Amino acid sequence: MSSSTKVPIPETSANLETLMKNLENSEESKTNNKASGAPVHLWNPDFCGKLDLSIEEDGTWVYNKTPIGREKLVKLFSSVVKKEEDEYYLVTPVEKMLIEVKDVPFIAIEMEVKQDKTGQIISFKTNVDDQVEASEDNPLRFPKQTNEETLKPYIKIRHADENMLEAKLSRSVYYELANYIETHSIDGTEHYGVWSHGTFFPIEKLANCPQV
Repeated sequence: MSSSTKVPIPETSANLETLMKNLENSEESKTNNKASGAPVHLWNPDFCGKLDLSIEEDGTWVYNKTPIGREKLVKLFSSVVKKEEDEYYLVTPVEKMLIEVKDVPFIAIEMEVKQDKTGQIISFKTNVDDQVEASEDNPLRFPKQTNEETLKPYIKIRHADENMLEAKLSRSVYYELANYIETHSIDGTEHYGVWSHGTFFPIEKLANCPQV
């Protein structure tokens, strides 16, 4: 067999009901913090194969080609999503299953802006009820897409480095965020961007979008 040949990953025999019971019965899950997810960094189970589950670009969870309609179930499993390198898994104390994520696991569906003594704070709520404030620890980013004109905004939700999980801002939230765009100089170059918690998150150079 060639070293470049990709070995198929077997489907796991586990199902969502079994996973739900394993999670609900675990002592660690009882300390689950909704804002940070379950303590998946404490769980190192064996890899059990691939689960026929995907998270679509719009945030819909699909199991066996059928959208999951049970909101409670989606929220429970969203708390145990873990990213390792470029792959996503559902991780419980006893199982680790590969899933497919079409873009990122979460969608930011609500936004709120408030002021405190440090200045403006922008917070977001996801489709699975995570709440996070944009900050140095939870940055916003605005990567360009293939056509070099479209931006797709994301915010960090949990974990760090190669394990970082993000939410994509919904179109309506991005439009709302646009109301708070300001200009700021970075290394002598003017940028459009937004402020939150004293950190400026650049969107684009001023010279590249004169019509904004």
